[in-house]
Amino acid sequence: MKLMFVGADHEVTGSCHVIEACGKVMLVDYGMEQGADVYENAPLPVPESEIDYLFLTHAHIDHSGLIPLLYQRGFRGKIFATEATCALCEIMLQDSAHIQEFEAEWKNRKGKRAGKSIIEPIYTTEDAINVMRQFVECEYDKKIEVCKGVTIEFIDAGHLLGSASIEVWLNEEGVERKLVFSGDIGNLNQPILKDPDYIEDADVVVMESTYGDRDHEEPEDFVEEFTKIIRETFARNGNVVIPSFAVGRTQELLYFIRQIKEENRVPEYPDFEVYVDSPLALEATEIFTEHMYQCFDEKAMELVNQGINPLKFEGLKTAVTGDESKAINFDSKPKIIISASGMCDAGRIKHHLKHNLWRPECTILFVGYQSNGTLGRAILEGAPTVKLFGEEIEVDAHIQMFKGISGHADKSGLIKWITSFTKKKPYKVFIVHGEDIVSEKFADTLRTEYYFNAEAPYTGSVYDIETGKCLAYGNDNRRKKEYNKNNISAVFARLISAGERLMTVIKHNEGGTNKDLGKFADQINSLCDKWDR
Repeated sequence: MKLMFVGADHEVTGSCHVIEACGKVMLVDYGMEQGADVYENAPLPVPESEIDYLFLTHAHIDHSGLIPLLYQRGFRGKIFATEATCALCEIMLQDSAHIQEFEAEWKNRKGKRAGKSIIEPIYTTEDAINVMRQFVECEYDKKIEVCKGVTIEFIDAGHLLGSASIEVWLNEEGVERKLVFSGDIGNLNQPILKDPDYIEDADVVVMESTYGDRDHEEPEDFVEEFTKIIRETFARNGNVVIPSFAVGRTQELLYFIRQIKEENRVPEYPDFEVYVDSPLALEATEIFTEHMYQCFDEKAMELVNQGINPLKFEGLKTAVTGDESKAINFDSKPKIIISASGMCDAGRIKHHLKHNLWRPECTILFVGYQSNGTLGRAILEGAPTVKLFGEEIEVDAHIQMFKGISGHADKSGLIKWITSFTKKKPYKVFIVHGEDIVSEKFADTLRTEYYFNAEAPYTGSVYDIETGKCLAYGNDNRRKKEYNKNNISAVFARLISAGERLMTVIKHNEGGTNKDLGKFADQINSLCDKWDR
């Protein structure tokens, strides 16, 4: 039994862990890097076509975003996730693919004039659609036998609709071990979603540490703080522009704004308009409504039981088409604009920043974590100008951070989660999904103050699950990661993956009839004759 760390080690995004046990290779998450990419991730230990299963904690792109690439490179195994996660992935992965295709097309238009080589998208919309056939919908709190020797269970993590910690039981040659992967642990007392559930026993735990070095600075009243920002900005005749994650954070904002309007907290502007400019956010909001009975907390359900949709209100406007999006900034009335992406690196929010960032009467309100290297982080840290669509834009708007609103548990919440293992304390705790210094600090806190055998592994590290001992130390050199294998072109990487899948298929046919195997060999040789150069 082996556990390998591939992504989100000493950095926050790109989560991926590998379990090798019971003759199977299993991934836990396969996420995309977002923002600054500090470490070059270790390669997967086997070709993609030889991976048997994937267990997905939740739908956020830094946990799920490379699943279509996995498919493109030959993975055909089952993907286990909660029902809501499956529904969200169907829209989020296609949206991600659309972004890859759009950006590749845009870069190629510019590159063609400069004589640069063609850039291929990381994966296509077709890949994102096809991989959904491999998803298996799972219920919370129900054990699932994946195969002989491997059983899993999803526990509500309270971070995002459908998010989960995953319990994994392994039984190999009479040796039994239980692993727990925290996923992203939710913040307590969030609007809409339930608080995280806690687990009491494990042998090995892999847990996140996004806010492992600090507690959230919570305002006494979210609604009061939000109301103050709206009133001050509207009084200046400005817009409140909110870069927001389309899934999760946007729905929380709608929940707050509905309350602000219901309680008439902005009496000077009783009919103020709120624009949600994100087709993905609109689809996600519908999925939230469909899964309210599984995931909403008691307070949200009280509204539902009164016949009130907690995510809708008078004055809520939506923009689906590009023309509808452009028209928002030609309306001079003060308004709230909620648009993705949450870190400002892609999507329609960049257009709204271009039109509002230079206006001192406007407010840019950040409501979520901003990774190192993102446009959002640069603005938040005081950049005097930023480049948008090739144009330098001055940063003269009011820049504010809604510090108390976070989908991630803070340091106290993380400690509450790990110290809930009271029936069986894990003999090994691995700290992942945190910035370099933060992950080390949190591991040190667990060692010195709570007496856990904790460490923050680097990408490429491999451990024996049975003993917790390290079998191979990972790479701690800081290098920029390239998605393409060995710096070769993306298309050639696809060809290599296709060849690796062919070898997997050949191995699966061992024991077939001589007639069938001979026919298969002739087909391969014919293909080789055609392409041998």
